[in-house]
Amino acid sequence: MTPVSTGLRRRAAALMLLMATAALAACGGGKTSRPAPPPPSAKVWPSTPPANPQVANAVLMRAIGLVGTPYLYGGNTPESGFDCSGLVTYVYREMVDLKLPRTSRELAAVQGPKIDPQRLATGDLVFFGSRGNVSHVGIYVGEGRFVHAPSSGGTVRLDSLGGHYWKDHYTGAKRVLH
Repeated sequence: MTPVSTGLRRRAAALMLLMATAALAACGGGKTSRPAPPPPSAKVWPSTPPANPQVANAVLMRAIGLVGTPYLYGGNTPESGFDCSGLVTYVYREMVDLKLPRTSRELAAVQGPKIDPQRLATGDLVFFGSRGNVSHVGIYVGEGRFVHAPSSGGTVRLDSLGGHYWKDHYTGAKRVLH
């Protein structure tokens, strides 16, 4: 099996899993009862609707469709692979013709409102780093999760903002979709 077919197979599997999860969540059989409350230890992520849901959904679907693409430092296409900022700039350029700066630091400096973590909406950029320096960026997809290209040897993946490393290194978010 070639690396390309393996990557395509992984992306297709991730997309199928997402669609199956959405379909199952939509199945309620017309019940009007309330959902069970989350366990006490679970973080509840409020849902802020995006300003333009259709555009945000296009960004979300493209970003999730790239899950499984190999990481490549300096990479900015699905064929070559992605680094974190290459993934972000590719998705926004392809889906909404928005040209963003190339590095995570430059992206963090983009004009736009800084977003409180409790007000994140699909399509917001989430930033990570330490000691006041931004060194990583991802695309928020909702429910406390984001898509990003994390490191050499890895692939584009979906992670939780509540994960040990990510919650400790979260530096903020920016809204670029208006």
